[in-house]
Amino acid sequence: MRNLTMLTDLYQLTMMNAYLSAGKADEQAIFDVFYRPALGLEFAVAAGLEQAIDYINNLHFSDADIEYLRSLNCFNEAFFERLKTFKFSGDIYAVREGDIVFPSEPILTVKAPLFEAQLIETALLNIINHQTLIATKTAKMVQETEGGIAEFGLRRAQGPDAGIYGARASMIGGCKSTSNVFAGQMFGIKISGTHAHSWVMSFESELEAFRKYAEVYPDNCLLLVDTYDTLGSGVPNAIKVFDEISAKGYQPVGIRLDSGDLAYLSKKAREMLDAAGYPQAKIFASGDIDENILVSLKAQGARIDAWGIGTKLITAAPNPALGGVYKLAGIVKDGVIEPKMKVSNTPEKTTNPGFKTTYRIYKEDGMAAADLIALKDEVFDTSKPLTIFHPLETWKKKTFEKYSMRELAIPIYRAGKQVYEIPALDETIAFAAKSKGEFWDEYRRLTNPHIYKVDLSDGLFELKRKLINQAHGVE
Repeated sequence: MRNLTMLTDLYQLTMMNAYLSAGKADEQAIFDVFYRPALGLEFAVAAGLEQAIDYINNLHFSDADIEYLRSLNCFNEAFFERLKTFKFSGDIYAVREGDIVFPSEPILTVKAPLFEAQLIETALLNIINHQTLIATKTAKMVQETEGGIAEFGLRRAQGPDAGIYGARASMIGGCKSTSNVFAGQMFGIKISGTHAHSWVMSFESELEAFRKYAEVYPDNCLLLVDTYDTLGSGVPNAIKVFDEISAKGYQPVGIRLDSGDLAYLSKKAREMLDAAGYPQAKIFASGDIDENILVSLKAQGARIDAWGIGTKLITAAPNPALGGVYKLAGIVKDGVIEPKMKVSNTPEKTTNPGFKTTYRIYKEDGMAAADLIALKDEVFDTSKPLTIFHPLETWKKKTFEKYSMRELAIPIYRAGKQVYEIPALDETIAFAAKSKGEFWDEYRRLTNPHIYKVDLSDGLFELKRKLINQAHGVE
């Protein structure tokens, strides 16, 4: 990965310079990356950790970087001397890619000198926010279809990087392939595609176009049938070509619909293909599709076997951003963590203080029942009952008698050294599927999902209450 050290906001650098001048540059700080509640983002699929690791591993300021910063005339010479030997020396904990996370849960935690921890905020948020958003959007689409989804969004992505890393994230979210050749090459993921309407239009007739395509790709004959008249010519011409290649011993793959009433057209096309002796031929659909359209098509009995989805997936419409933030949770002084928190009149913007982790609580059947955000040094004995409560409506309680717990955050760096071995992408994809399978469908449904419990431990709740009272001058 290229060096992205300068991929930051100016104020990160000015704060670093100020920390150095104030004698605070080497104070150990704890920052959390998490996302705030938002409609349509009741849960998220964590993604982007591999690229975050690449970013940390490549951190350094080149001579050209330093000269550019010097030209801004807003830093002192001691700052530039410090940049010459800059490298990350702290600890990072993170949720594995593919794990399900919920609002306010730390996706990634940094414990490092303020001088280092401040710099990396912008890039970490850029990487994790984007890939987590796309993986989450994909997961919502995948759960609404019984067939596979191919990611077709490169031409509509908001720039090359969004297309490339969006394709990667879509695979973690559950896509089966991508049309993005660069992403396929970079990440070793399956690529797929058929032909465009321009192929059909470049020939004298639709039938000739289909025949020539089948001649070139007899083993992968998937024909786009909606250029002129889907049911009047497209499907009949596809059937003629299927007959011709079948006589030569080849098996047609199917047809693709890209416009029109997909429910009606797919049902009629299915009837025509079956009547012609091609029940095994697949019907693929593309077009401006999102999870809501998928739900509607399913309800209408659409006969679609697989999907190619572009714009709404790669842009995560209508959610333009995940809303992930990077917030200070503590300062370490003389080996003791001094908890920090932002207090706001908006409950969602009041942060959770201290050095934290998240535990997932499982019932005996292996299904996730609740998450518990806790202080890192808290210990839980699963042989004893555990009572959790809503962090705001504290009278809402739940006691677990027979349960197990899994800590979501795992060590990624210790003292600047990477201690986490990045899994192959296919392993991450398998892990993501397993993680999603731990949750009832009711928690993941699009409309009025069942509320999944995300509570605070006793220790964290009391610490937060204490700091809120202090902020308001209450003993």
